[in-house]
Amino acid sequence: ERLVDRIDKAVFPTLQGGPHNNTIAALAVCFKEAATEEFRKYAEQVVKNAQALAQALLERGFSLVTGGTDNHLILIDVMKSRKIPGKPFAKALYEAGLETNFNSVPNDPRKPFSPSGIRIGTPAVTSRGFTETEMVLIADWMDRVAGSCHKDGKNYLFDEVALRKIRAEVTD
Repeated sequence: ERLVDRIDKAVFPTLQGGPHNNTIAALAVCFKEAATEEFRKYAEQVVKNAQALAQALLERGFSLVTGGTDNHLILIDVMKSRKIPGKPFAKALYEAGLETNFNSVPNDPRKPFSPSGIRIGTPAVTSRGFTETEMVLIADWMDRVAGSCHKDGKNYLFDEVALRKIRAEVTD
C-alpha cells in the first residue's frame, strides 16, 4: 500500500466525516457575531483587561514569561517568582474561586504534570463585564493566595481560612 493511500484512509473516514452541518451553522453564527462593532469592542476590552492584569501582577512581584501580554493570555512562572509550583497554586486559586491552568514555561525544569507556571486569560471575566479596575482585584486575590502558602516538607499548603475568605470576596 502506498503512503498516499494510507494517509487518505487515515483522513477519511477515520478523522473526517461528512460536512457536519451543525458545525457549519455554528461557524456561520460565530462569523456573523465577530463581524459586529460590539464584538470588536469586546475583543479590545479583552486585551485591555489582560494588559491591566499583567501590569498588576508584575507590580505584585509575579514573573510573567513574556514580561506582559498583547493578547488575551498571561503565562506566569510562579516557581520563579513565588517558589510555588504551578499545579498546587492553580488548585489553591480554584479553591479561592479563580480559574487558571497549571502550565509549563519555556525551558521548564519541572515535569509537565507538575510544571512551574500557570496560565490565565481574560475573555471569561470580560464577558461578565469586568474592566481594568477588576483586574487589579484579581491580581490582589492571586497575590493573597500566594501569600497564604507555606511549604511542609515536599507539600505546598495554603491557608484554608484565607482561601475561603478570598472565595467569598470573589463570589461577591
